[in-house]
Amino acid sequence: MTSFVFRDDPNVTTLSANVTAVTPAGGIVLDRTIFYAASGGQPADAGRIDWETGSVTLSDVVHPDGEKTAIVHVPASEHGLQPGQTVTLHLDFDRRLKLMRMHTALHLLSVVFPFPVTGGSIGTDKGRLDFDMPEVPADLAALEAQLNQWVDAALPVTTEWITDEEMAANANLIKTMKVKPPMGQGRVRLVRIGDIDLQPCGGTHVRNTGEIGHLKLGKIEKKGAQNRRVSLLFA
Repeated sequence: MTSFVFRDDPNVTTLSANVTAVTPAGGIVLDRTIFYAASGGQPADAGRIDWETGSVTLSDVVHPDGEKTAIVHVPASEHGLQPGQTVTLHLDFDRRLKLMRMHTALHLLSVVFPFPVTGGSIGTDKGRLDFDMPEVPADLAALEAQLNQWVDAALPVTTEWITDEEMAANANLIKTMKVKPPMGQGRVRLVRIGDIDLQPCGGTHVRNTGEIGHLKLGKIEKKGAQNRRVSLLFA
């Protein structure tokens, strides 16, 4: 079982860990990690793993077979690591910070566009959410202004946990129509932004909305009878 250090503190950039297994394809399993595995529209982290006699860059970080409690670090080259070895993880934090800023910004976007979310994607320079939205709101400038008011307010971004049973009893917290929060592990992680938003999410986020920086709305594209794709960019 790998401990997800990034879940408790997404600002840790270097970490010592122990190799617990190496998959037949050379994937590295650790007792703890600072690397986020691709999930929920957020890409995998980038970085490298060092040890006394070598170093390897990661080409990917994945949940094997979709198992959300496990993480495999996929090396870009052969490494020779064996279970029991101690390694040092180095996160590409510049990239991670951009992803955290955009991921948190998309939570704000889901508030200012109060429609069910049908999909999404997080990038280092822009992101997008797809909404079940019959018509585009008339005053987009006002919505963009609201986003930036929340940024300027530096609202705290915090996490908390509820049980699977509590999640099932509070289905209104779920905004995504196609991606359900991971259940079956006994508890579900929620991300709270000030007093404006609370939703289940396993991703990484900044500490307050002021760290996002100003935002601007991008293109709004029609993707179906009621599906609209809204792009969000850093200003």
